[in-house]
Amino acid sequence: MDNAPDRTVPAPARYLTPDELHWAAETVEAISTAFASRVVGQARLQETLLIALLTGGHVLLESVPGLAKTTAAQTIAQAVGGRFHRIQCTPDLLPSDIVGTQVYNQHSGTFETQLGPVHANFVLLDEINRSSAKTQSAMLEAMQERQTSIGDKSYALPDPFLVLATQNPIEQEGTYPLPEAQMDRFMLKDVLDYPSPAEEAEVLRRIDSGIFSTAADPVVSVADVKRLQALVARVYVDPAIINYIVGIGYVTRHPHDYIEPRLAGYVDFGASPRASIAFTSAARARALVDGRNHVVPDDVKALTHRVLRHRVTLGFEAAADEVAVENIIDAMVGGIRTP
Repeated sequence: MDNAPDRTVPAPARYLTPDELHWAAETVEAISTAFASRVVGQARLQETLLIALLTGGHVLLESVPGLAKTTAAQTIAQAVGGRFHRIQCTPDLLPSDIVGTQVYNQHSGTFETQLGPVHANFVLLDEINRSSAKTQSAMLEAMQERQTSIGDKSYALPDPFLVLATQNPIEQEGTYPLPEAQMDRFMLKDVLDYPSPAEEAEVLRRIDSGIFSTAADPVVSVADVKRLQALVARVYVDPAIINYIVGIGYVTRHPHDYIEPRLAGYVDFGASPRASIAFTSAARARALVDGRNHVVPDDVKALTHRVLRHRVTLGFEAAADEVAVENIIDAMVGGIRTP
């Protein structure tokens, strides 16, 4: 670093009280229990969705079809009593199909605004890479500004607002890869794997028991979620953890100075400062989910793949040599001293 920037004095921290920690633990446990009652296994997905819920971040899920992504999103929405909308993305999907449009009323002779399905607490964009670039861009305002523009007016989205987007890594014909600017809007990217035989057998037993035939009752309220989000913002992050997070981002932009040249040559671009923001928020949420009022280095390490796998851009040589981005990320994190 050339010159140290002017330092901003942080506001005095209001540490979480034992009563607040106890309430947060009970609330998170209620949501987790509701999730586990319908979704078998997928412990990392459960943690990812909880972190997104507690931070207001968006999640990109990648897996083959049939791994309970829609069920997981519906379950979280039902558990907190939020509105849930699912949007199946197709090449002919228009931006107005998502954000809404103005419809002419013949009786009144005026145009009336009809809000689109994005106006919900939880929005599942199924196979987002099947929608055109124009439709994908319509989601940028919703994801970043938490509002949509229809005609000459802007409409605020509900609070909390969470986008869960999925993409299928197998079939790439007729798809539109997400641009880097939109990928960066997702706080986390999780990659799901097949369940174990025991977990798959449990899925069949739960289907036979009829557990999915009725809608689940909410276990917490939307107001509880907003209170959890306020508590997350007060989880303590030590300056050493901040330096650790910033250091990880710095290494992704200067890999030749920290990892072996063979691996560094695969990296085209590193992560933006938005990655550091995501690390800090997500680490705070993970600490609260774990019942702590402070962040530890393991919180950051556990999130490295989910925060960086869609932000570290590899060249075509990596695809040719079948080098996974997770291997590059592990080498980068290994090149930094853990506080």
